[in-house]
Amino acid sequence: MNTFTLPTLFLSHGSPDIAVRDTPASAFLRALGGELPTPRAILVVSAHWIDAPVGITQGAQLRTIHDFGGFQRELYEMEYPAQGDAVLSEQVASLLRTAGIESQISTSRGLDHGAWIPLKLVYPEAQIPVVQLSLPSGSLEELARMGAALEPLRHQGVLIVGSGGSVHNLRALDMSGRTADWAEAFEEWIRLNVEGGRFEHIVEPQRFPAHFRQAHPTLEHYAPLVFAWAAGGQQQPGRRMHLSFDYGNVGMSFYAFGEVAVEAAA
Repeated sequence: MNTFTLPTLFLSHGSPDIAVRDTPASAFLRALGGELPTPRAILVVSAHWIDAPVGITQGAQLRTIHDFGGFQRELYEMEYPAQGDAVLSEQVASLLRTAGIESQISTSRGLDHGAWIPLKLVYPEAQIPVVQLSLPSGSLEELARMGAALEPLRHQGVLIVGSGGSVHNLRALDMSGRTADWAEAFEEWIRLNVEGGRFEHIVEPQRFPAHFRQAHPTLEHYAPLVFAWAAGGQQQPGRRMHLSFDYGNVGMSFYAFGEVAVEAAA
């Protein structure tokens, strides 16, 4: 078994068509896999699966879920035939149980687009086993506890990924490409808190800025950031690897947490 330590990652997955368009974010993701040691497995939390108790995939081969509408035909023809990892699924369940978090194994659940689209850009050959974990239905504090419980896995060659969106308000798209001041200000709020090591500022609602709900009308795309930081060691600051915007106000920032630095791609 690989025993090297990996960072944890927060990846903004943006619009599903990032898989077929050339953007600054997609270019970064395509280069990212070559900048990391090859993990033995990937554990991914996506904004698009919330369950109670927390769900854990355990299929031998995970089906590709096309949970979106109105996009190019080629997106619906794409597959990401990743294998599951039953041993890792059981290990995740055990770690959560030790932390007092109930979970359930799903042998039929596949990978939703929040999981497979960024993974297809980073690891296009789908050669690394994947386990997807759902978000809990509770608070951000519960999610932080879940992430912290799984932190040991990154010391065993498992790449832990939170896939969401740094700014995600579909009613605020600007097809002209102009980015609003509030979206840029929210990205800077995240960066200052992550790189300043102020984990509590991103978890406790009373510390959120006035424009938080403009950036995130609902929490599911924000929540994977909390998970990734908690799994990477919430006592340490993280680092922003990339920032760009898509469709005007869709935030596409990526962060690394933990002891191992991820060098930005050229």
